[in-house]
Amino acid sequence: MAHPSDSLAVEACEERATAFQCHDAWLYGILSVPSQPAQSSSRGVLVVVGGPQYRAGSHRQFRLLARGLAAQGIPAFRFDYRGMGDSDGMMRTFESVNDDIRAAIDHFFSQVPELEEVVLWGLCDGASASLFYASQDARVAGLALLNPWVRTEQGEAKAYLKHYYARRLFATELWSKILSGRFDYRSAAHSFWKMATKTLRETSPEAISPNQAAKASDSPAQPLPRHVPSLPERMLLGLKAFRGPVLLVLSGNDLTAQEFSDLAGASKPWQAALADRRVQHRRLDEANHTFAQRNWRDQVLQWTANWVRSW
Repeated sequence: MAHPSDSLAVEACEERATAFQCHDAWLYGILSVPSQPAQSSSRGVLVVVGGPQYRAGSHRQFRLLARGLAAQGIPAFRFDYRGMGDSDGMMRTFESVNDDIRAAIDHFFSQVPELEEVVLWGLCDGASASLFYASQDARVAGLALLNPWVRTEQGEAKAYLKHYYARRLFATELWSKILSGRFDYRSAAHSFWKMATKTLRETSPEAISPNQAAKASDSPAQPLPRHVPSLPERMLLGLKAFRGPVLLVLSGNDLTAQEFSDLAGASKPWQAALADRRVQHRRLDEANHTFAQRNWRDQVLQWTANWVRSW
């Protein structure tokens, strides 16, 4: 059954399905606009979906976000990338959706004539995709980044060891299993050792083994392996290149958010970028990755709406 606030949001906005092209594929989305056009803002929100996911979102969070924004006068558009949901084409990763985002912005502007600029709102790797794209399009005025995806093998392992296993040591359920003889020591040891090994493994593409270094010194003319920027490095470049306002929202009960926090806390360049006055920080300590509870979702909606209207 729909919650009363959902019904009020539906009454205060209009929604319509729409289709547009990206190269030779047809993409499909849902446009949410205020019921009273005169109340519509000139700044809209484009929801950049994380994957594999489609425009409704887990627990309908994208649908409810778009309706809630439109009910407060902020047009919103959510769509399926090529190869996802109802859209045509081959499925692609978040690192190859720039053309999809550009086509969606073009269509958003064509459908809402009063639009002058947009905010990209992305959860998880939708936030990462937004960072890759934003500086390339002058129509993008702001970025809302929720639990950004900065996953590396080593970063994931560190997050598990620091946050998951440390928390498990104090869990009543764990000690209950141990005392009752139901604890699987072999499986736990294997899992822990696997994660510990990953943290010790150097995964950076720029790393050079002693053998490689020796060969390089023997053959000066041979070029060293080219450094390929990691995902976190490319995201940092995107953040630095984009000069508009940024809203960063992190969940307290989410390993993706914790991996991002650990990365930023250990990196002076990330710390400097996030300390910029244009970046607003918000945190929901109890929230999970997708803000699945109503109070978490409503808080994110209000933070987003207030921020979009703040400049």
